[in-house]
Amino acid sequence: MQVVGYAPIRQDYEDFYTRRMYYRIHDCFNRPICSAPDAWIDVMERTPVDGQKPLLLTGRRLRCLNLGSYNYLGFAAQDPYCTPRVKQALQESGVASCSSRTDAGTTARHVELERLVADFLGKEAAITCGMGFATNSAFLPLLAGKGCLIISDSLNHSSIVAGVRGSGAKVKVFQHNNPAHLEAVLRSSIAEGQPRIARPWKKVVVVVEGVYSMEGEMVRLREIVEVKKKYKAYLYLDEAHSIGALGASGRGVCEQLGVDTADVDVMMGTFTKSFGSCGGYIAGSRALVDYIRANSPANLYAAAMSPTAVEMVISALHVMTGRDGSSRGVEKFAQLRDNSNFFRRGLLEMGFNVLGDWDSPVMPVMAFCVAKLPAISRTMIKYGIAMVVVGFPATPLLTARARVCISAAHSRQELEFALDMFREVRDTCLLAYGRKPHINGHVNGKSTRNGYVNGNSTHIKKV
Repeated sequence: MQVVGYAPIRQDYEDFYTRRMYYRIHDCFNRPICSAPDAWIDVMERTPVDGQKPLLLTGRRLRCLNLGSYNYLGFAAQDPYCTPRVKQALQESGVASCSSRTDAGTTARHVELERLVADFLGKEAAITCGMGFATNSAFLPLLAGKGCLIISDSLNHSSIVAGVRGSGAKVKVFQHNNPAHLEAVLRSSIAEGQPRIARPWKKVVVVVEGVYSMEGEMVRLREIVEVKKKYKAYLYLDEAHSIGALGASGRGVCEQLGVDTADVDVMMGTFTKSFGSCGGYIAGSRALVDYIRANSPANLYAAAMSPTAVEMVISALHVMTGRDGSSRGVEKFAQLRDNSNFFRRGLLEMGFNVLGDWDSPVMPVMAFCVAKLPAISRTMIKYGIAMVVVGFPATPLLTARARVCISAAHSRQELEFALDMFREVRDTCLLAYGRKPHINGHVNGKSTRNGYVNGNSTHIKKV
């Protein structure tokens, strides 16, 4: 409701979208759950859409196969090694630290976690943050400021966009995952210097992601490292969706693509996906981490990660590195890779237009027409499949999609069941946009993008 004399809070087109589109399909979003996000999940049923009236819980639960959570390694549910240790941490240290890291929020577990993360990534030091989004939005502004240049991938996550905007640095965007365009932007920017005064930039920082969550594809890291070395730029790598999910030992996109972590100046990641916890980290040189620790508001004022969340990540790292005395970690990595490639192959063979790369557990399935999203979502939930559909403003209006996230917790039988349901939805919603490809195994880093409209410069999430 607009108050007389005040400017409207929302733009006209936002009101039009909300009234004419969102409220007609808002039952497809924000579905509440009442179970751990394991291979199967309990979704709380809500009343049907009735204009802009709120959706009410009916009291019924829908048992669904979970293809929507980022539970890549299956740690988010009951685990024989992790769960008892988290319970013990709860008894010893309580639910929360109720303090920042610089006051009374640092425990022995926090110190141990940062040491383990640094060792896992082959870096000198690491610092943790209580929220994955804030790891980018709060730490990135410390790495560049006035007189600096940040060059960001056009499809970088909104947390990166928030951090880059908060830095005060000059921002330029390069076409998504295009090292040639990155080099062109770098070359011209260095030659021209700072706007108006033409002085050299104090520093240049290139920001990319390991796996892009709405595209499912890996960064072309080798080529980007070559470019950044050539022009003496720093490289910031967000591994929120790749750490734990890629590489033979789960060390992320660097291991997957054979890139030395020494060539990446700042490594960022979150504990909210593969580790089944919350929070995030920055890993790099000791000087970098000490500077962030002394200057970041997220470290100085925000509450520290809860001891139970810290213990969950520590225990997950023990399993991933074999410190638990078993081979479960290696088996989880192999299972996730096999599950991802099996499901991707099945979707492609059915004629779906699937974005992303082999080995990536994130699989956007293109619907294009936003009107198909409610049909996909409602049909899938009826068939017992819980998955995410994505439309404007998270993606451009004409590139609506459904997104599948695969887990090591899924069995082959469960994935076959899901593929059968996708076949039904394909025929009902007319989703066979892709050509059936000739598939000879899988190739690391090779895109399975199949006839998708050029997404290099059309995404809404530009800096």
